[in-house]
Amino acid sequence: MRELVEKVSSKLENLSLMLVTAESCTGGMIATAITDRPGSSSVFERGFVTYSNQAKTEMLGVSADILREHGAVSARTAIAMAHGALNNSRADVSVSVTGIAGPDGGTPDKPVGLVYIGYGFKEEDLVECSEHRFTGDRDSIRRQSTEAALKHLLKFLNNLA
Repeated sequence: MRELVEKVSSKLENLSLMLVTAESCTGGMIATAITDRPGSSSVFERGFVTYSNQAKTEMLGVSADILREHGAVSARTAIAMAHGALNNSRADVSVSVTGIAGPDGGTPDKPVGLVYIGYGFKEEDLVECSEHRFTGDRDSIRRQSTEAALKHLLKFLNNLA
């Protein structure tokens, strides 16, 4: 994980970009991973932990319609979270995560381990989203989500360069 954080941070530094996170099921683990690195203030602007739907709406501006129609765990919500993080910060790049870490809360349509990760770039009003299905216990799903978010963020940043 440290090597991955170093690569993401170096890429952000090289592009002179600041990152904002919007996290639900990871509960701030991405922000923690980034800020564990000395010098992270040069690449990390702020983080939002928006576990409840109300927090997603109040802090990130996620529409109640999106939450009602698609649910908190959906690509639309991850995209709205990524947009909202950019709109409510001074950052250039965002990463958002929403999912079901378990052990409860899953359904046949949205099983435990389903996670959506959004990525946004303010300058081009660009937002992408990826869907993942992780296995394991709650801690494992949260860690896999954090690692996947950082890996995809690195790819996203490489595509910006």
